[in-house]
Parts: sequence; C-alpha cells; structure tokens
Amino acid sequence: MNLPNKITLSRIFLIPLLMIFIIPIPQAIVDAEILGFIRPQLTVFNEFIRAFGGYIAAGIFIIASSTDAVDGYIARKRKLVTRFGKFLDPIADKLLVTAALLALVQSGDINGWAAMLIISREFIVTGLRLVAAGEGIVIAASKLGKLKTVLQDVAIIAALLNNFPISLITDFQFDDYAMLLAVIVTIYSLYDYIKKNLNVINTNV
Repeated sequence: MNLPNKITLSRIFLIPLLMIFIIPIPQAIVDAEILGFIRPQLTVFNEFIRAFGGYIAAGIFIIASSTDAVDGYIARKRKLVTRFGKFLDPIADKLLVTAALLALVQSGDINGWAAMLIISREFIVTGLRLVAAGEGIVIAASKLGKLKTVLQDVAIIAALLNNFPISLITDFQFDDYAMLLAVIVTIYSLYDYIKKNLNVINTNV
C-alpha cells in the first residue's frame, strides 16, 4: 500500500477517536454493576470529555480533514494515483463528516435536520456518480462542491469548539449561522450537480 492510501486510511482510523471525545460514555454503562470497580475513573473521564472533549475533537477533526489535501497532493506529485485510492478517498471524507455530524446531533450541539440534509446530499451525489460511472462518465468535483466541503468543515469545527474563541468577546452564535450557510450551499450544490448531469439519470423507465 502506498503512502497516500495509508494517509487516507489514517483519516478513517481517527473517526472512532473523534467520536470518543464528542460523546461521553453513556450513563447506563457508567452505572453498570459489572463496571463498578472502575466507575470513579469512568465518571472522571466523562467529566473531562464534557469540559475539554470538544477542543480535543476539534483538533482531531482538523488533522483528519487536512489529510484529504495531503494524500491527494502526494498521489499526484509522485504519480501514485490508484483505483483503491480513488475508491477510498471520497469514502473517508464522507465517513469523517457523517461521524462528526451524528456525534454533534447526539451531543445536542447541532440540529438533526442540518445533519440529515448534508448526509442526504452525499448519498444522492454518490448514487449519481455510480450511475455515471456505469455509463463510462466521470463526474468531477466542482468548485461549488469544494466550497460546500470547506463550509461544512468550518461549521463542524465551530460547533466542536462551542464558538471559542469568538465566545470570549461576543455571544454571537457563529456555529449556528455557519451551519445554516453550509446547509444552504450543500443544497444548492446538489441542485447544481443534478442540473449539470441530468442526462445521466434522464432515461426511460
């Protein structure tokens, strides 16, 4: 396995670690009788997660999302582009964003509708690309799609940080507005993809 693919895999391996620092251990597990001998440690860990988990998770998310640009650059620079890499890279991206969104919904930091709309867009575009691939057509990532990714990343990081350091100087809920903008651009990018590639699915049924 070449270096770019290893970097892509590392992005996937970071996902469970990301979720650990967003979602505290369920209280039912902490209170489980069989785990009574480590209950104090589990309680302390949960308190640590609630106090600092978001900051650590934000750092993990930034590192993981940054590897997307790194693996692609190395693959192109060293001519290490492979079919496995083309398959794995978009999956890693979608798993990372989906995991972060679902964890933030569970922690109550973002609205479930926002997560649903963003995740639904990824399913639809992925399906469109699969159909196109079956016809020998390659649908490249658009500038609007890349903008969508950046806005989603910014919104997720702001939610993980609970608007820090902006929260030090104002009560402005930057994360809410960033997520709203990300959702709007996400929906528009879906419309743009479908409009430009309607011929792929516009067949007689």
